[in-house]
Amino acid sequence: MKIAIASDHAGFGMKKEIIAYLRRNHMAWDITDMGPDDDASVDYPVYAHMVASAVARGEYRRGILLCGSGIGMSMTANRFPGVRAALCVTPKMAELSRQHNRANVLCLGARLVELEDNIQIVKTWLETDYSDEPRHTRRYRLMDLLKTV
Repeated sequence: MKIAIASDHAGFGMKKEIIAYLRRNHMAWDITDMGPDDDASVDYPVYAHMVASAVARGEYRRGILLCGSGIGMSMTANRFPGVRAALCVTPKMAELSRQHNRANVLCLGARLVELEDNIQIVKTWLETDYSDEPRHTRRYRLMDLLKTV
C-alpha cells in the first residue's frame, strides 16, 4: 500500500513516531514523508494540499495528516474531489470512517491525542476494510455527487 504522510510543526514529532511504527510493522508498505523536515513553524494548508492532491490524483491509496488539532488538515484535505478525510480521535471513529465512509485520508490531532492512542487509531484505520453494504456505497457516492455552490 502506498501512503503519503505530512504534518505541520505541531504534528512533526508525532509524525516521525508514526512513520517509524509503520516502517517497523509494515515493511512492505511504501510510506512517503511529504514534510516538513523539522519542527519550525509552517502553514498546515501547504502540507494538507500535498497529501490530498496526491491521493486525489491516485498516486497514493491513503494519506495521513497531523496538526495540533487535526481540524485544519481535515478542512483543507476535504476540498479535493475524491478525498474523504476523517478526523479521528478514537480507534472506533477510525474503524467507522473506513467501513461506512471509505475514508482515504486520516487526520490526527497531535496536541489532543497521545502518541500510543494515535498509533492505535492509525493501525485500526489502515487495517479496516470498506463495507460493501449498498447503503454505505450509496452514501459515500452521494458525497461526490451532491455539490454545493
